[in-house]
Amino acid sequence: MSDINLFKLLQIDAFSSTPKYLQIANSVIEGIRTKKIKKGDVLPSINELSFENYISRITVEKSYNYLKNKGIIASVRGKGFYINVDNLTFDLRVFLLFNKLSEHKKIIYDSFVQELGENASVDFFIYNNDFNIFKKIIQSRDREYSHIVIIPHFLEGEENARELINHLPKEKLYLVDKLIPGIQGIFGAVYQNFEKDIYDALTQMLESLKKYTILKIIFPNTSYNPLEIANGFMRFCQNHGFEREILSSAKEISPKEGELYICVMENDLILLLDKILESKLELGKDIGIISYNETPLKRLLFRGITTVSTDFVNLGSTVANLIKSNLKDQIENPFKVIPRDSI
Repeated sequence: MSDINLFKLLQIDAFSSTPKYLQIANSVIEGIRTKKIKKGDVLPSINELSFENYISRITVEKSYNYLKNKGIIASVRGKGFYINVDNLTFDLRVFLLFNKLSEHKKIIYDSFVQELGENASVDFFIYNNDFNIFKKIIQSRDREYSHIVIIPHFLEGEENARELINHLPKEKLYLVDKLIPGIQGIFGAVYQNFEKDIYDALTQMLESLKKYTILKIIFPNTSYNPLEIANGFMRFCQNHGFEREILSSAKEISPKEGELYICVMENDLILLLDKILESKLELGKDIGIISYNETPLKRLLFRGITTVSTDFVNLGSTVANLIKSNLKDQIENPFKVIPRDSI
């Protein structure tokens, strides 16, 4: 095969969040699997591929070394790199689509990829909670994937996303973190039960919450977080006789003694903590905070911030195990309370 044809195969996808060196390596692997690249074919030189794709020589070199360490390509001094295998069997070729890349999503990603193992090929994309980007990425798929894994959180357009997802092959589909109502057919899922999780978590902390006169949840109007969280909060307060309030932001809050706040978003948590510092109120005694989603930093802030959180490591590994076992189970992910001094 000529270098020109290989240049066409070894392309960088602007939508993909997969590291560029892995995109090149996965292109080679896909070319071998589909018989478009054969044993003995010579790859473009590092300089040529770097120039063609506007990427650094280090990136191309890292890609070729990755393939060389797997025995897929070899090199001869003065002749360059060439394909060293007749065929490859990658049963797991995963199209992975996340709504955003945050500390929590990185934990899911790392756990998922680690559990799948080295013989899986993963193309990773991010759509930033935007349906239009989501649609473009879905419709621009140019490979045959064995599995399609999606975290479906949207600021708006969920009904359109539902229609788009319903056109995907269900035998390949796995939803992660959230179940969208109305998805037809038999598909796999590992998800949070948002309303039940927050209700059960607050129930577990009931005795500690009784010292507060009012519970407030900060739930931004523009949040991609499911409304079920706010619904579970309201139902808990109603059932246990708490005064309650839903706020859209921490910006206008003037913290007062006897209040407990539940922060869904990190920026509201930081802003509220600043205000508490200014107020001279003692966190965990005069005023309380519960934060959604565990991070290592929350263990250290103000002698520790109480969190309610799904198990992100388990989320990633469980969906990977469903894929490896070819199961279409729908599994509710564990949710836990990590109590600290903030309540």
